[in-house]
Amino acid sequence: MGEADGAQPAQGVTAEERAKQFVATLGEEEIMLLRLRDELYGGRWDAMLADLNDRLQGKPFVFKLAHRIQDDIERIERLNRFERQHSVNLAKFI
Repeated sequence: MGEADGAQPAQGVTAEERAKQFVATLGEEEIMLLRLRDELYGGRWDAMLADLNDRLQGKPFVFKLAHRIQDDIERIERLNRFERQHSVNLAKFI
């Protein structure tokens, strides 16, 4: 289980160091989601998730993602969880 899944962070490591380490493990899809969140949704995960859920329900939406929506929702939840746990903005490190 990783830090974003609720494991305890290492002692003596700053939030910024943890964020840099975490960002280094991200795939292209997650990095794209961080950029889109900041560019299209003013840095708000909740607005991005609402948009994706609207798309799933056939409602109007802002943009199309190339990947499956459910996969992106899971990625967003993981990124959001890490940011909340460590009080950081991951986009700052990409």
